[in-house]
Amino acid sequence: MEFLCSLGMSRYVFIIQKGYQESETGPESSVITKVKGITHSHDKVWDVEEYVKPPEGGSVFSIITRVEVTHSQTLKTCPESMAVPNATCISDSDCIAGKMDMLGNGERTGRCIPHYSGTVKTCEILAWCPVENGGAISDSLGKMAPQFTILIKNSIHFPRFGFSKGNIKDDKNGYLKRCTFNETSDLYCPIFRLGFIVEQAGENFTELAEKGGVIGVIINWNCNLDLPDSACNPRYSFQRLDPKTIQESSGYNYRFAKYFNCNGTNTRILIKAYGIRIDVIVHGQAGKFSLIPTIINLATALTSVGVGSFLCDWILLTFMNKNKVYSTRKFDQISQCWDGNSVPESSIKNCSTQDFSLGDPNGPIQF
Repeated sequence: MEFLCSLGMSRYVFIIQKGYQESETGPESSVITKVKGITHSHDKVWDVEEYVKPPEGGSVFSIITRVEVTHSQTLKTCPESMAVPNATCISDSDCIAGKMDMLGNGERTGRCIPHYSGTVKTCEILAWCPVENGGAISDSLGKMAPQFTILIKNSIHFPRFGFSKGNIKDDKNGYLKRCTFNETSDLYCPIFRLGFIVEQAGENFTELAEKGGVIGVIINWNCNLDLPDSACNPRYSFQRLDPKTIQESSGYNYRFAKYFNCNGTNTRILIKAYGIRIDVIVHGQAGKFSLIPTIINLATALTSVGVGSFLCDWILLTFMNKNKVYSTRKFDQISQCWDGNSVPESSIKNCSTQDFSLGDPNGPIQF
């Protein structure tokens, strides 16, 4: 039993934990992405230049899935949005001229004027008017968005071992032009459909496209460099990163504007974009045989054999159903004959026998 305990501990140290290897975590990594696809909504055609932000193709990017557009904004005065705290007023005294509300849309002029509709008044501001007020035109990218494809090029380098590898094989026959990712048959074709990524993250595409969200594409390289390079392969997993159960922090959106000149007046279109942000995250570790960790872990394992022996005895004598049987085999009773000599019970007959408890210093002797 002690041998089995020691064998189990040695197996854990050397086989499972690979205690004979020198290891390195956190590889140097490079990620390049490229999105392809085209769709239309109402009277607009969406291409990559329209819906991918930023366009550089880094490890973090977003794909716009829905927009709210406020058209024809110009610099002038107009009522503040009712959604801004303390924007409503009764008289001019409620609106301090020159005040800039960090949650508002512009600089207050000091006047209290009627809002666009109803009898409610808000403070007048100098801003890009009309301000965004929840009545913007909404437009989505349509049903083709899940078919957009994302190429993720990843290269890693473990400097300690001088080992480098990428997630794309040599493309001599146009392989990448006709493949999509499949973990079994096309592991080295890192071209993913947007719908596939969302599905693998356990999300509904329609719901995610409406409010936006953040999805992590995790690439893990676990490389045993004692084996051929072909045994070091990327493993992909997908996870939603924004907490969708918390209303205030779920979703993903941002604003940007497009500027133009209309009849000599600077004009802009304000766009509030909802989208799916993709974060490509790379993890990895590599290990290779080294004499120093082997010697250290071997010494540790041999030292732990004594501790393991004690633990095995304690478990068997305390918790096992047949602890008495083990105790009988583990310890031998010493009997005292009439001549005063002490010998094991198994060696004598017809002697007056006295049993001793384990706590007695004159008790059984452990072998």
